[in-house]
Amino acid sequence: QVQLVESGGGLVQTGGSLRLSCAASGHTFSRSAIGWFRQAPGKGREFVAAISWTGGATTYADSVKGRFTISRANAKNTVYLQMNSLKPEDTAVYYCAQGCLYCTGSSYSNEYDAWGQGTQVTVSS
Repeated sequence: QVQLVESGGGLVQTGGSLRLSCAASGHTFSRSAIGWFRQAPGKGREFVAAISWTGGATTYADSVKGRFTISRANAKNTVYLQMNSLKPEDTAVYYCAQGCLYCTGSSYSNEYDAWGQGTQVTVSS
């Protein structure tokens, strides 16, 4: 059974940076696409970024393109989300999720079948 644990969230000022980590147990993580999603208060879950199982392909939401970078270290069973130039509208609970084996990653939440508990990111203005 896959377990995902996010960490690295916190409170930061506008323009600041944070690096989120998603650590996984299980034998399939390193062969699976991984996505980051977020949910702000009163809003639905929103796609942020995804990375292929090899790390060779990435995709981003337009709202974070150029500011966020997703990467992975399969030897550590960990995926990262480097967030720079943070804005108040980035405030949300951030979740990582495991998708299909040998896939490139998707922006659709229903293509992910294991989710972490989330980590809070708050950006103050």
